[in-house]
Amino acid sequence: MLFAMTDDGVKLHYLSAGSGTPLVFVHEFAGAARSWEPQLRFFSRRHRCIAFDARGYPPSDVPGAASAYSQDRARDDIVAVLDHLNIEKAHIVGLSMGAFATLHFGFTYPHRAHSLVVAGCGYGAEKAAREQFRAETEATAWFIEAATGAAFADRYGAGPARVQFQNKDPRGWAEFRDMLAEHSLTGAALTLRGVQKERPSLFDLEEPMRNLSVPTLIMTGDEDEPCLMPAIFMKRTIRSAALQVLPNSGHTINLEEPALFNAALAEFITQVEAGRWQSRDPRSLGGSILGMADEHSQ
Repeated sequence: MLFAMTDDGVKLHYLSAGSGTPLVFVHEFAGAARSWEPQLRFFSRRHRCIAFDARGYPPSDVPGAASAYSQDRARDDIVAVLDHLNIEKAHIVGLSMGAFATLHFGFTYPHRAHSLVVAGCGYGAEKAAREQFRAETEATAWFIEAATGAAFADRYGAGPARVQFQNKDPRGWAEFRDMLAEHSLTGAALTLRGVQKERPSLFDLEEPMRNLSVPTLIMTGDEDEPCLMPAIFMKRTIRSAALQVLPNSGHTINLEEPALFNAALAEFITQVEAGRWQSRDPRSLGGSILGMADEHSQ
């Protein structure tokens, strides 16, 4: 097994495949490094691909202190993996919890990123849902601590934005559920409380978003309700961002629709590496609907 060490002494397990410009994949709360297998197999044909297990996700270490888990730690763990592998710069691809970490990575370490992919990002971000999200996060942590891995996976894996995966691909969803059942329950509960519950709302990050110039692809499923409005907000705020919406899709889009996900990611990376990715033209931000308004039509 391959491991990188963080600055606070946590070992992070990682997978590596292929050669070329590096791509680093950062998984969601219900996923793990191996959740990126459809992407590792596809992109390792042309790129050096790395996927790592977050702290709290074996074979990575599971620190026992709640203080070891935070949004900043999740962000800096990406840096720890890059530094261990002597990678100066990479395309950073994150889903959900991993997308939050990827976005914060872009804010703090833009010089280390060729590009950012922020997929399925937004749970708990909307101001009207903040307290509901925090309450549900805490209740879920309590449930996990008292549950078996199977009970946790059956319940969490069939959430409102995961039934799409279950309906389209029962075999793929069953594999996802079985892998989820193998997670550390201690690590899951600590991650919920330290990372998910305490992270800032995306809507409080408008200033760093406006200052972000790294090429960015925002992706979401159109039935992933908690991520739809945050995705539009990020598209409107990050001038270097494009928005890709996958139809009839939920939260786990890299597994639910791997072909669509891979095609969108491949096209994005191709444009970035060709120097063809452009920031939004300011003329598209005018207040006019048709672009023909003058003083006589006001």
